[in-house]
Amino acid sequence: MISEPLGSGNDTHTMLTQLTIANYAIVDHLEIDFQPGMTAITGETGAGKSIILGALGLTLGDRSDKGVVSHGAKRADISALFNTSKLPHAQKWLDENELLIEDEPDTCLIRRVVGEDGRSKAWVNGFPVNLQVLKTIGEMLIDIHSQHEHQSLLNRATHQRQLDDFTANAGLAKEVRDLSRQWRSNNERMRALLEHSEETSAQAQLIRYQVNELDELSLEDGELEALDEEYSRLNSADTTLSTAQELLILCQEGEEQTLLGGINHALSVLQELRTKTSALNNVAELLGNASVQIEEAVADLRREIDQFDANPERLEQINQRLADIHSIARKHKVAPDQLPSLHAELQSQLEGLDNSDETIEALRQQDVALRKQYQEQASKLSKLRAKAAGELEQRINEQIASLGMSNASLKVALSPNNADSPAPGGLESVEFLVSTNPGQEPRPLIKIASGGELSRISLAIQVITAQTSATPTLVFDEVDVGIGGSVARSVGRLLRELGERGQVFCVTHQAQVASLGHQHLFVSKSAKAAGDKSFGTEITELRGEEQVKEIARMLGGESETQDFTPESLAHAQEMLSV
Repeated sequence: MISEPLGSGNDTHTMLTQLTIANYAIVDHLEIDFQPGMTAITGETGAGKSIILGALGLTLGDRSDKGVVSHGAKRADISALFNTSKLPHAQKWLDENELLIEDEPDTCLIRRVVGEDGRSKAWVNGFPVNLQVLKTIGEMLIDIHSQHEHQSLLNRATHQRQLDDFTANAGLAKEVRDLSRQWRSNNERMRALLEHSEETSAQAQLIRYQVNELDELSLEDGELEALDEEYSRLNSADTTLSTAQELLILCQEGEEQTLLGGINHALSVLQELRTKTSALNNVAELLGNASVQIEEAVADLRREIDQFDANPERLEQINQRLADIHSIARKHKVAPDQLPSLHAELQSQLEGLDNSDETIEALRQQDVALRKQYQEQASKLSKLRAKAAGELEQRINEQIASLGMSNASLKVALSPNNADSPAPGGLESVEFLVSTNPGQEPRPLIKIASGGELSRISLAIQVITAQTSATPTLVFDEVDVGIGGSVARSVGRLLRELGERGQVFCVTHQAQVASLGHQHLFVSKSAKAAGDKSFGTEITELRGEEQVKEIARMLGGESETQDFTPESLAHAQEMLSV
């Protein structure tokens, strides 16, 4: 528990504003509000100063196990609240991944719950996420400097970013990355088309043959119906002619009684009547109309017979044309009337396949153009890096020496990339190499055995690069191991300097370091209940007299039971007032 509140936690410069821990290790419940600047964390041996770092590690995606859950509890529950107002890249990432709270865009709440079986669940702003998402956003928010998997300085990509930031032209590095991505996307598309070019060529050859065949057929819309109609007419020409002649004989030209003759005789009989009834008058009128219509029919029959052309040659042509149409339709396994639409579809496919060659050529030209642009911009970046590397080395090494490591030196190594393709990082890779002893070959940071050395070197790097980088919340674990006196004071000043620009947490055993913190947290252990042999962890913010006593305790060798002399208290007060 907190014995008194630890500030408002609402300052816009504060990145980690609150940490809530429940049923984690020996902690029943802690709720810690953090202030901006440098926070020194001190405490008695075995009190559990690592509780905060362990809890933060889980919120950043550390692997969980059932051992972190307090004895007798169902689950451990840890939440870390961040203010991201000074971290636009984190806000952008949250927004792009639909994890941003619209009403509170400056807020990022990470929660991790570990069950008694060791399985865990995680949330970002209330949205369930997997551990990879947790690690990604965690790296944007907080950087733990110790022998810890979250230490970004063990990642060469961080070295490159910090050098590019130091060149004061990070935009050029981004342009190089963008050109690399554009080239890769163009190249992948071109390779995919080339891989299928042989298959595409065979397919195009077949379709081109089919299109040519249909071009030669040249079947027009509606032609098939017209041919069928004309074929039916010509094929029945003899029957049609004989029928017309027979009808003409029946109507007028027959030797025996004809229709016209019969009607005319009937009209003659009616005309001889002197008196006719209305009914007979009507009959006479109807027969007269019939006579006129038959005469018109006879005229049409005579014209049909006179103009009729059987044309067996045309019939043969139509028969052959229909045979060709049906043959090609069977070949393509479609109905004859579907051939025009098939023709259009095959032409469209062929155009698409023919265009692939044009597309490949366009992609080749784009490949050349992108490579040229990349080479130009990457060369500019290389010159800036080469110029900045020496200055960055010098400034970091000055800081390393001030931290009591006069024999240690850092080298910013630029190694040419041998890849033929445009690499996202440019024409070279960047790595910070360190030598901790004279004559020793510089080695990667990850191969430094001492955690204290690594932490101090990381601190020196951060102090310099923080002036040009977007500094997240930084945590330094025991950066003062093996040092004391003026060197410890130098470490403290550097940490405070970092705290002025962002937020720094430091677990320390040195009074010279702790006395320079903007905030001082004291970790202690106490029995959970009277007579209880189990202990819990408490964290208290120290101010005034209590802070003076803690600095005096640390100056006296950190004995848990000691009397404070006026001299030790005065010395502590002096350190805090500087």
